Amino acid sequence: MSTFGLGLFVFCIVGIFLNASHAQLQHNFYAKSCPKAEKIIEDYVHKHIPKAPSLAAALLRLHFHDCFVRGCDGSVLLNFTSSTKNQTEKVAIPNQTLRGFSFIDGVKKIVEAECPGVVSCADIVTLVARDSVVVTGGPFWNVPTGRRDGKISNASEALANIPPPTSNLSSLQTSFANKGLDLKDLVLLSGAHTIGVSHCSSFSTRLYNFTGVLGTQDPSLDSEYASNLKGKKCKSINDNTTIVEMDPGSFRTFDLSYYKLLLKRRGLFQSDAALTTSATTKSFINQLVKGSLEEFNAEFAKAMEKMGRIEVKTGSAGEIRKQCAFVNK
Repeated sequence: MSTFGLGLFVFCIVGIFLNASHAQLQHNFYAKSCPKAEKIIEDYVHKHIPKAPSLAAALLRLHFHDCFVRGCDGSVLLNFTSSTKNQTEKVAIPNQTLRGFSFIDGVKKIVEAECPGVVSCADIVTLVARDSVVVTGGPFWNVPTGRRDGKISNASEALANIPPPTSNLSSLQTSFANKGLDLKDLVLLSGAHTIGVSHCSSFSTRLYNFTGVLGTQDPSLDSEYASNLKGKKCKSINDNTTIVEMDPGSFRTFDLSYYKLLLKRRGLFQSDAALTTSATTKSFINQLVKGSLEEFNAEFAKAMEKMGRIEVKTGSAGEIRKQCAFVNK
C-alpha cells in the first residue's frame, strides 16, 4: 500500500472510531432498548417534585457536581465500600450537603424493573435534573443520552475539581475552562442559583471573618443585606444548620431575579459576587437582565446541554450499573 493509501486508510479508521464514539450520545438513545425510559423518568419527577419542590435545585446541583468530576458519569453516586477502602466523591467537603441520592435510587429502581441493565445512572441524573427544572417552571433543554457509568470515584478529585463558593473569578474561569466551558457558560450556569437554598457555612466567612480577622465583613456584599443575614439567619459564624434562600423572595421560581440581585451586590456567595468583577461577565449579566426570561431560558438550555456532554463515557467505556451507589460485581 502506498504512503498516501496507508494514510487515507488510517484517517478513515480514526474517523469511523470518532464518529462511532460521538454517535453513542444521541437523542432517544434508548428508543429501541428501553422505549419507555424517558417517559418513566419524567412521570416520576412530575409526581414527586411538586411534593418536595426544594429537591429540584438539589438534583440540578447533583448533576453539576457529577459532571465536574470525571465527567457526567454518575461517579458522584458511588458509596464507600470496605473492599476498595476508597473514600468516594460523596464524602468530599463540596458534596457533604448534596441531596437527591434516594430520589435517583427511586428512579433507577422503576427503570430497572422496565429494562434491567439498560439505562445508566449517569443518564438518569442528567434527565432528572432537566425534568425537575421543567416542573419548577424553568426551561426545557435537550438531553442526548447514551452515557455510561464510571467505575471510579475519589473524594480528592471532587475537592480539586468542584469550584467552592469562595472562588474568585480567576479560579472560576480556570475550573470551567478545564471542562470546556467559557465565561458565558459560567454566568449562565450560575443562574441555577435562582432556585434553591444554601447552608450558612457556605458564606458565613463573608459576614464574620472575611480578612481572617473575626469581625470583618466582605465589603463587596451589600451592607443592608449582610445585616439582615446576620440578624435573622446566620447569627454566628459557627451556624452549620440554618438554610438561606439563594434568591430571596423567588427561590422556587426560575427567573432573572438572581442576576438583578447580583447587580445590587446581593449575591449570596463570593463566587456570585465574582461574576460582577469582570467587564465581560458583568456585560453578560446586564444583557440577561435587560432581555426577556425567554431569552435567558434559551441560553441556559444551551449551556446545560453543553455541560451534560462533559467527558461522557460512551460505547464500551464504563458500565451500566445495576444499583447507582455501587459498581457492578
